[in-house]
Amino acid sequence: MGVAWEPENQHPENQSRSQDRTSGAQAAGGPIRVVVAKPGLDGHDRGAKVIARALRDAGMEVIYTGLHQTPEQIVDTAIQEDAEAIGLSILSGAHNTLFAKVIELLKERDAADIKVFGGGIIPEADIAPLKELGVAEIFTPGATTTSIVTWVNANVRQHAGA
Repeated sequence: MGVAWEPENQHPENQSRSQDRTSGAQAAGGPIRVVVAKPGLDGHDRGAKVIARALRDAGMEVIYTGLHQTPEQIVDTAIQEDAEAIGLSILSGAHNTLFAKVIELLKERDAADIKVFGGGIIPEADIAPLKELGVAEIFTPGATTTSIVTWVNANVRQHAGA
C-alpha cells in the first residue's frame, strides 16, 4: 500500500511505542487477524510488508500472502485463517477489477463480514466507486502506518461484531 514509513519506528529505542498501541488490537477476544495480500501481477511488495509489520507491531495477527496472489487465493486464505480483515496492496492499476473480485468471492463464500481495505496507486476518482462496492477504506500514497493501524483498530473489530 502506498504509505510513508514513520521515522519514529525506524529506531530500535522507539519500538516500544509501536508495541504500546496493542490495547485496541487485543481487546475483546484476542488480536485482530488481518490478511495482507498483493493481488495480480504487481511485483512491488515493500509497502505491503511495511503495513504487515506495522499491524503486527500493533498487536495484530498478520498473515502476509506474498506476491502474485489471485483473488481466490486471498479469499481462501482469509477464510482458512479466520481473518477479520483483508488488506490489499495494489500498484498495478487493476484495483477496480481486483477489489471487485475479492468482494464478490467473499459474498459467494458467505464471508462478507470480512472487512476489505487497501491502498496503493488509486486515483481519487476511483475511491468512491470502490467504497460503494464494499471496500471499507482506501489509503493513498502518503498515508502513515499510524493512520492505518488506528483505522483497523477502530473499524475492524467493530464490524466483526466483537
